[in-house]
Amino acid sequence: MKLQYMQSQSQRVALAGIFVILLPSFFPNLFAPLGRSYPSTFSEWNAPKPRHLPLLEGALHQQAPQRQQSDLWSPLPDQGWKPCVDSSKVPSLLKKSEGYIQVFLDGGLNQQRMGYLSSKICDAVAVAKILNATLVLPHLEVNPVWQDSSSFPDIFDVDHFINVLKDEVSIVQQLPNEYFWSTREYYATGIRATRIKMAPSHASAHWYLENVLPVLQSYGIAAIAPFSHRLAFDNLPSDIQHLRCKVNFQALVFVPKIRMLGEVLINRLRRSPDRNIAAGTKYLDERTGSVDKQEPGKFVVLHLRFDKDMAAHSACDFGGGKAEKLALAKYRQVLWQGRVLNSQFTDEELRNQGRCPLTPEEIGLLLAALGFSNSTRLYLASHKVYGGEARISTLRKLFPLMEDKKSLASADELAEVNGKASVLAAIDYYVSMQSDIFISASPGNMHNALVGHRAYINLKTIRPNMVLLGQLFLNRSMTWSEFQQAIHNGHKNRQGQIRIRKEKQSIYTYPAPDCMYRA
Repeated sequence: MKLQYMQSQSQRVALAGIFVILLPSFFPNLFAPLGRSYPSTFSEWNAPKPRHLPLLEGALHQQAPQRQQSDLWSPLPDQGWKPCVDSSKVPSLLKKSEGYIQVFLDGGLNQQRMGYLSSKICDAVAVAKILNATLVLPHLEVNPVWQDSSSFPDIFDVDHFINVLKDEVSIVQQLPNEYFWSTREYYATGIRATRIKMAPSHASAHWYLENVLPVLQSYGIAAIAPFSHRLAFDNLPSDIQHLRCKVNFQALVFVPKIRMLGEVLINRLRRSPDRNIAAGTKYLDERTGSVDKQEPGKFVVLHLRFDKDMAAHSACDFGGGKAEKLALAKYRQVLWQGRVLNSQFTDEELRNQGRCPLTPEEIGLLLAALGFSNSTRLYLASHKVYGGEARISTLRKLFPLMEDKKSLASADELAEVNGKASVLAAIDYYVSMQSDIFISASPGNMHNALVGHRAYINLKTIRPNMVLLGQLFLNRSMTWSEFQQAIHNGHKNRQGQIRIRKEKQSIYTYPAPDCMYRA
């Protein structure tokens, strides 16, 4: 994909769409509550040796055929699906609003893991449309667990957001003075008539008309908190579904500083390693486009989600020995009081069911078997893993040109965004959307968000076949060539092909047919 194409206005608009700020999966250390810290030493586990040594030896000595390399990097062919958010019909905005709608996007650490920030914003706009209400710019809760005070304007371009939607939904940045009292603190100190607290998950449009509209008509304002997964994906009017798509893929655009730093990282990834300048020395030149031009290279983004929460909740064995098993079991007891469904299964049963997240070693073997060579530019969108560098060393051995924000950018360039986990995650998302290929080490909200967003603009995204991989890694007698063949056969149709949304599935993960039409 050519850089100039990715810098077009339409692409920049799309790049912030399904932005899922799944912050704990990006930055586990930043989000560890008091009493929950991630070890910087190996006090609770033994640094594991490679668990699949014969496969690793084969991967390190492989030479992928030229044809396989070419097929791997080739863009997806036209699949016949086009975005349908640009309607020829003139949107209608009723003149008289029923009142103001506030949504508070908090809910705590666990709830944030269950949803996408952007999907909540999209649903909030849709609810405002259903109720013919004026939406107050969504409030992002400042949570001490997050250690992040980023607000909506720190992440998304507010003027663009309001302007794109102005003909369909009325949006204001703040309440008028007469409603100054309607704050998060006000609703936290007692039962309030204007707060909608019991909105069911995946509520219908009818539920909002029956339960929220009367509050609006009585008080002129309604605050919905919590607001996570509070609107159904099915049985909604087509104009509401199209509006959700429009918010997701057109209205939500990152602020310039995020796009600017993202472009710097992308430019450095696309340069050949021997021409890459020490990070930061030409930041100003890159922003103005005065760096010498060359044919842009290609790169893969890997979302490597392997934090302690995921490792513990999976109840799988990751090779850290008895100490690690005991530490993770204790962690499960503290966080979930032992109520973890996977705990009742053996490691072998979990792997046969595809329920174990891939370790850095395993995702590296998958990439190598797919045909990626040791000269591949690999960007880690999430590099804080349980076990640190010792756990990631095998992946780095397979892909020595692996990069992340810290290796590509200077301390000065990152100074303005350090400590702002939401903004750092947004930068990773921006880079992920401009990569030639995206792959996630395990399914989850970040994975789902990018699968849907990249499908919307027909970009290659590899979805690991977790059941197949679990079974293959259990087979200790498999040769490298057998492993390669099994991986190749099992991933032919998992590289960005359009999948039609089924009942109850998210339109943000499966944009066809609600957000797309067959040309």
